[in-house]
Amino acid sequence: MTNAFAFDTKQFDTAQLDSLFFAPARAFAALSVDYTEKLVNAQLKATKTYADTGLAQLRSLVEIKDAEGLKSYLEGQQEVANDLAERLKGDGEKMVALQQDFVQESQKLTESSVKQAQESAKESSETATKAVKEATPKAAK
Repeated sequence: MTNAFAFDTKQFDTAQLDSLFFAPARAFAALSVDYTEKLVNAQLKATKTYADTGLAQLRSLVEIKDAEGLKSYLEGQQEVANDLAERLKGDGEKMVALQQDFVQESQKLTESSVKQAQESAKESSETATKAVKEATPKAAK
């Protein structure tokens, strides 16, 4: 029994396959990994900020000893709420900017891959046409 996968890879020219399929796939995968890393880091940073704010508020709440302290704590809650609202807005804008960058870079990669595929197809067509023209006079003899 012969192994169907035991063939000589040196007889295949993989450069065209690599340039048309694998190189663009690697570029898109690298872009995706970079985007994911940026997104995860932004989310971790935001989560830490929100956790720190919550813990600080809990510490302030635990330190209340009298009515004046409670009044001061409650008055400070409006400022905390405003700060959190601003942070949420900023974090949302960061996420949108990251997504837009990813989409733009993806479009550039796609356009480049399509352009390269079109050029390769044009070259292959020209080569085939030239080969047919050269073979036609020989076949007529």
